[in-house]
Amino acid sequence: MAAALQQTKSILRSADYDFVKQALDLHARYLNGLAGGRRANFSHLDLSNFGLEGVDLSYAEMAGVRLQGAFLGQARLEHAVLFGADLRDADLRQANLSRADLRGACLRGANLAGADLCDADMREGVIAVQDVEKGFYILRHEADPGELDYAVAQGADFSGVQANDNLALATDCTDVVLAGARLVRTRMAGAILDGADLSKASLFQADLAGASLKRAVVTGVEFDGANLEGADLEGVLRAPPMLAYVDDRPLHEVLAAHEQWCDTQGAKGAPARLLGTDFRSVRSLDDRRLTALQAQNGIFFCMSLKGAHLQGANLSGADLRGVDLSGADLRGAKLVGADLMRAELCGADLRPLAISNGRFIRTDLTRAKLRQADCRKARFNHARMLEADTAGTDFAGADLRGAEREL
Repeated sequence: MAAALQQTKSILRSADYDFVKQALDLHARYLNGLAGGRRANFSHLDLSNFGLEGVDLSYAEMAGVRLQGAFLGQARLEHAVLFGADLRDADLRQANLSRADLRGACLRGANLAGADLCDADMREGVIAVQDVEKGFYILRHEADPGELDYAVAQGADFSGVQANDNLALATDCTDVVLAGARLVRTRMAGAILDGADLSKASLFQADLAGASLKRAVVTGVEFDGANLEGADLEGVLRAPPMLAYVDDRPLHEVLAAHEQWCDTQGAKGAPARLLGTDFRSVRSLDDRRLTALQAQNGIFFCMSLKGAHLQGANLSGADLRGVDLSGADLRGAKLVGADLMRAELCGADLRPLAISNGRFIRTDLTRAKLRQADCRKARFNHARMLEADTAGTDFAGADLRGAEREL
């Protein structure tokens, strides 16, 4: 037993730039039918964070490859075998993935805006590993940042297996950006698309049977002929209303009254209580005075709130994906469980809010999702950030002194 454990190592192999460049050169010759060409095989290689913009990897063998955070914008991946690949947080904008084998791939947080996935296969898939101690077991892309469960006995035998109902690992596209993507006839049965941005995507005749689309953005999506049998569409975000009303009053009037209440210290106007309100019809809240706004579970998806005054505001559970909060005053704001995926918080102020002599209210980001948010030069002094998801968040120049975070 001890000898077997000593031989255990990761099945992912490292690759340097020279190896990758040579493989790409030989693959180009292969695609052009030239002598000496060889089909690229990056299976089980660790290519995380590699710069591969515009490369032609059509027909490449890349099963189990790790491309987490890689730059693949405008890359050609037609017919590529990406079975069980790790594409978390990868930049795949405008990439061509038509007819690619993406079964069991993990695309969590990837950006596929404008990508072509026509006839791609994104159904369930697993990679089974043969281990001298464990027998066959299934490799999984773990949800926690960190990493794939790829430690197996040396000399292991890898092979794709037919998944049954107990072992199927659905393609994970949680929070992926597919805005404007071409998903014509894509096979996505059982895929996880929770929180995905599918704005203006074409899903003509796509197979989404049994897929999970909870909180997905489906504004302007073409669903003609798509198979949605058994799909979970709970909380999907459709196009906003042209004009939103709150208690028979237009939303813009309610917000104006709240600003008057702020400006006159309560002498005029009225505080707004806008729980679950869709603010998108307002389009922009730049520099608006919204101190103490009550907007739990509000929808602000991709809105602009640059320089907004949100001191002491309650935005718990709010949908703030892609929102521009750069320079906003969020001192003492409550953002518990808020979704700030890819939000712009550059220069935002999230320090404690002084409410009287020696008394403060801390900004609360407990369980907030800040994945891939731009938090450069933001001030998080003493903010509560327990269980906050900060995978891929840019904190360059940010002040995190005294912030309450897990060690």
